[in-house]
Amino acid sequence: MMIPATSSEGSSLLMDQIVCFGDSITQQSWGPGGMGAALADVYQRKRDVVNRGLSGYNTAWALPIIKQWLPRVGESRAKISLILIWFGANDSTLPPSPQSITLEEFKANLHLIMELFTKPDSPYYSPETKFLLLTCPPIDVGVRAHELSQRVPPLAMDRDYERTHQFAVAVKDVAKEVGSPFVDVWTAVVDAAARDGGLGKYLRDGLHLSPEGYGVVINEVASVIARELPDLHWDKLEQVFPHWASIVNDGALGPQFVKATATPVLKQ
Repeated sequence: MMIPATSSEGSSLLMDQIVCFGDSITQQSWGPGGMGAALADVYQRKRDVVNRGLSGYNTAWALPIIKQWLPRVGESRAKISLILIWFGANDSTLPPSPQSITLEEFKANLHLIMELFTKPDSPYYSPETKFLLLTCPPIDVGVRAHELSQRVPPLAMDRDYERTHQFAVAVKDVAKEVGSPFVDVWTAVVDAAARDGGLGKYLRDGLHLSPEGYGVVINEVASVIARELPDLHWDKLEQVFPHWASIVNDGALGPQFVKATATPVLKQ
């Protein structure tokens, strides 16, 4: 729902939001070919698509951050129709990386993020908000190791293919536990790489998605929204404000668009 302004002194209209919450893979998805940019495009004038990607963050660090920007109960702020939660790439780093957490901590943090919306005693309670969880993509170990070795000073390999996969599986497990739809980015990218071009085509540095990689994710997200969140599919939502051609019809947008015809009265 939006809160319309009933007069020039009333409340401003608030556009419902779709929020993308994650790490650098989310933050960078507003670039050319990115998932965030694609969502912002298809939801034009229907939902505001918001980038809440936090480069380098894991779920433990993201938890206190989300509480700083989530609307609180009773606040006159835009409602969140859908939040896409996309973590795991940093949580799954190898110890002793400061980003590394255990699989159990990761799953618990995902639950805590969603409980901010679902628990009635939460100051951020928003039962109308829907969730879409995304797994982390695979990593290209060789490319990632080479990229780290070229830094000054050189860095040791910080990720492991199988450990990262475990965190991807954990996202699906959590989604099933709460009955939320999810996008299996890991499997989609691995399958695409097997069909065409290898992982190097879909991961630009062994870790972050290339435009082709984001393209795979976009197709998967679109498919899941159409199948499991149909009421939030962009084709099912009306644009906010009428089409421009409607403005020519008397009263289409209310009195603010009707030309004044009365002769103004000059004060003496």
